[in-house]
Amino acid sequence: MKTSPSQIKDVTHGKNVHIITPCNLYGCTLLDNVFIGPFTEIQSDVVIGENTRIQSHSFICSLVRIGKNCFIAHGVMFVNDLFENGKPAKDKQGWKGAVIGDNVSIGTHATILPVNICDGVVIGAGSVVTKDITQKGIYAGNPAKKLRPLKGL
Repeated sequence: MKTSPSQIKDVTHGKNVHIITPCNLYGCTLLDNVFIGPFTEIQSDVVIGENTRIQSHSFICSLVRIGKNCFIAHGVMFVNDLFENGKPAKDKQGWKGAVIGDNVSIGTHATILPVNICDGVVIGAGSVVTKDITQKGIYAGNPAKKLRPLKGL
């Protein structure tokens, strides 16, 4: 059996970035004051905005953009291949990315498909986001649906 140590390779980063290893980060961009928890993988062509926290055991696949002041809880999974032909895409051309706005919190074990999520959204733990979210509020379920607006907004 072969084992590989965690890798941090070709990462562009701002100031005060804190990474807890082991993790795999490659070809991504981490802006100022980003926190990355252990056992996290962030693939190429991902941008993580300022003051965003990515907790442990999360997977952020290629083409994802996450805004500033976001919180990604433990075990959140992003998906970029929808298996539209009944199998994995042959190459990156078949992948799609997710765009997450500013001030978004995503709960533990949520799954985020290639969607756009506007600013000021909370995604409940275990939710599956299958469609764009265009209104601020709290969303949960499979598929995720709006439960209520956020208080004070």
